Amino acid sequence: MVMATQEQCQVLDQTQVGPRYFKLTIKSLYIATNAEPGQFVNVRVDNGTEPLLRRPISLHKINREHQTFELLYEVLGQGTELLSKVTVGAKLDILGPLGSGFKLDPEKKIAILVGGGMGVAPLLSLAQQLKLLGGRAVYALAGARDKNCLLCEADFAELANEKVIATDDGSYGRKGYVSDLLLDLLNNTLEARHYPETAIYACGPKGMLKAVAEIALQRQIDCQVSMEEKMACGIGACLGCAVATRDGYKMVCKDGPVFNAKEIVW
Repeated sequence: MVMATQEQCQVLDQTQVGPRYFKLTIKSLYIATNAEPGQFVNVRVDNGTEPLLRRPISLHKINREHQTFELLYEVLGQGTELLSKVTVGAKLDILGPLGSGFKLDPEKKIAILVGGGMGVAPLLSLAQQLKLLGGRAVYALAGARDKNCLLCEADFAELANEKVIATDDGSYGRKGYVSDLLLDLLNNTLEARHYPETAIYACGPKGMLKAVAEIALQRQIDCQVSMEEKMACGIGACLGCAVATRDGYKMVCKDGPVFNAKEIVW
């Protein structure tokens, strides 16, 4: 596994992409070269001691050619509020790349990406890699509370063979949950004979991940889930982001954030 590095990274762009959503473009040769989809970075949002802890944020896009990566985040509290004020040209103290990302099996010719809310963030870098590798049919399923919370629609339209949207309130796309979209795809588009060559990659709220994992288990489809827990150190030392698995507790920051869905005790 590639070792993480701590470095002062220059901010190239900060763009607001929704009511509470922002996207940072950051320069780093090391992270852009070594990061894999599903990994994350731990960002120091202020030089002071308030807040003291870094903020873990998934790698959204990775551009090895331009030596940059992007972070998509939602302003939820003091840390992300401070991060949203960072200006172009500023330096951010960043630790990364961290964690274990998505694993791609060359035998899996059909990839289903299932993202709920901010869960679409790490799936975009995965879609990028799948597009680059070629030879796979990629379905992107995205869900959000309403149309104002929908993210990355244009990006997935460009990278996936097919994208389908659901919103909880029906204000855009299909009314319902993203797990409903998965069921619809498996019931009406993909034939059961294709299940052995299919892989599901999911990220989103825990309830959504549980529903997706249950669907995958019922159909005997391989499924990887990106888990989220509150974390402090980001390197497995503080034991603050433990998640129950069938082999005991594991750390989301070190053993994950991506796990085989069968491992998790839901």
